[in-house]
Amino acid sequence: MANSIGKLFTITSFGESHGRCVGVIIDGCPAGLAITNDDIQKEVDRRKPKSNISTTRKEPETVEILSGIYDGRTTGAPICLLVWNTDADSSVYEKIKSLPRPGHADYTNFVKYGGYNDYRGGGRSSGRITAGYVMAGAIAKKLLNSIGIEILAHTIEIGEIKAAEKVPEEIKTTVENNTLRCADPKAAKQMMKIIEKAQAEGDSVGGIIECIALNVPAGLGEPVFDTLEGDLAKAMFSIPAVKGIEFGSGFSSTRKKGSENNDPFRIEEGKVATATNNAGGILGGISNGMPVVLRVVIKPTPSISIQQNTVDLETMTNSTVEIHGRHDACIVPRAVPVVEAMMAITICDFAKRAGIIPEVIG
Repeated sequence: MANSIGKLFTITSFGESHGRCVGVIIDGCPAGLAITNDDIQKEVDRRKPKSNISTTRKEPETVEILSGIYDGRTTGAPICLLVWNTDADSSVYEKIKSLPRPGHADYTNFVKYGGYNDYRGGGRSSGRITAGYVMAGAIAKKLLNSIGIEILAHTIEIGEIKAAEKVPEEIKTTVENNTLRCADPKAAKQMMKIIEKAQAEGDSVGGIIECIALNVPAGLGEPVFDTLEGDLAKAMFSIPAVKGIEFGSGFSSTRKKGSENNDPFRIEEGKVATATNNAGGILGGISNGMPVVLRVVIKPTPSISIQQNTVDLETMTNSTVEIHGRHDACIVPRAVPVVEAMMAITICDFAKRAGIIPEVIG
């Protein structure tokens, strides 16, 4: 398994959905960064289910710091963070362990690991492991804040409902005002109706999350293979349920001419900037000083209560499966802080490679 990501700011994920705990080891964080348990807990709490459209699995997710932070400051040693799993119910999974759930990684994990994988709750392929991502993201965000970089994400689409475009300041002030983390209150109400309808039918829906990194300096990225887009895409695809990504104008650029999609350069306050940001802040795999903007597609939650066709891996016969348990009708709102975390972790790594984050803070 490849459970680590990053070159100089590295995170290693560990744990399974129904194992004893999930957590993360962070290596490469400078010494002296002021960070408290509350700073990390605040981010982890954002990932928790907050409404009746979310799973009823209620984990306290109390963060424990095992190493690397002493007296409110990072020591420069590897940081180990975890939360214990205390509300796992594996009984449902025992009943269907030979029936791979459509849309899940049950079958591929079974093949890859010869049936020795922990299938309970999806094991390593569960969204539960993203608690570790968010813990690491809290450290990365604090580190980026020390050099003026800010990360924010919001829900822009669920089902067929699209939110109106919002500027960063609007997103900052409104994104936490509703459980869907949508900066457009009117659209959020329509989105909730779509989710509730799917839930009542035993089904689920997906959506799109936009993530923005502000004040990213020009020059981050290591072409040709370690491009900023490439590493950001890799980080985003480590999030279960992500099935697509675009930067800047993305797929809509195919409907534009070059004269419309190019971003003209100009001088603003003595610095090079662009009049538009169709490139999403990246050119040639390197940040250009504009906000880095990406969007990720989150597929509908595959765990649904509608009966589905599958196979029985023990008897090698066709079968059906009904998934009973505690699942989200829409995972998009809970994925927002996870997307932020992976953006922060990746940019942190590139900032260290560029030498703009010192080895000692303060």
